[in-house]
Amino acid sequence: MHIVTITGDHPRHGYLVRQVAASGFLAGTIVERRESFQPQPPEDLSNRLSVLFTLHFSRRTEAEAHAFGDAALTEIAGTPSLQVEVETLNGPDTIAFLKEVQPDLILSYGCHRLEPPVLACAGRYAWNVHGGLSPWYRGVATHFWPSYMLEPQMTGMTLHETTEQLDAGGIVHQTGVELVRGDGLHDLAARAAKGFADGLPDFLREVAEAPAPVSGIPQTSTGRLWTVRAWRPEHLVVIYDHYEDRIVDRVLDGELEGREPKLVSVASSA
Repeated sequence: MHIVTITGDHPRHGYLVRQVAASGFLAGTIVERRESFQPQPPEDLSNRLSVLFTLHFSRRTEAEAHAFGDAALTEIAGTPSLQVEVETLNGPDTIAFLKEVQPDLILSYGCHRLEPPVLACAGRYAWNVHGGLSPWYRGVATHFWPSYMLEPQMTGMTLHETTEQLDAGGIVHQTGVELVRGDGLHDLAARAAKGFADGLPDFLREVAEAPAPVSGIPQTSTGRLWTVRAWRPEHLVVIYDHYEDRIVDRVLDGELEGREPKLVSVASSA
């Protein structure tokens, strides 16, 4: 099975690409240049919100450095690679690259939306890695919202069929994450992404050896789509001032209770 990854350039994306390479199936990489991993606070924030904004993204940088190490997406020896901007992601260079490599699977993670002409270049599958458990947490910042909603146990990862509707394609594989005492929001999110990536080579081999193409499991609930506009710096007050980024500990101590995720996967039938 030949796989082309189309990803962002943040540490978690580089780590996943290297895990795909470990499967022996990586045939090419397309990397979209993303925004700075350590953004600056907006100028109109109050002093307190500016401090919380900087704290929040600094902790993300620290958590991902601990989880993924130096996972910068440099070229992988012997593997064709293409660098793109968001404006050229769906452009002729991308399509030409894909037609040259002829992937069985286009695996996207952390890039902007792929348009039909790009997805049409997949020989068999077009799948997207989503940092959240669909359908409950679709959209953006979906490793933030479970903790904000006081259910960090709903943090996880979803591999789903890529469709024009955001994060709504049939589910191919899901993984959760164990709650560990002392976890902050970003520690939990980074371990969720790392655990998914670490198990990906075995899953891909299982799919490659399946006697017939696998199909995603339809999402039977609409869940919730979290939009860019839903998140505001004011939400950080709840995480850091009220709960001191120790929501996981509150769950482990029984102070907070909630639903448990019902994970699905085609692995057993692949």
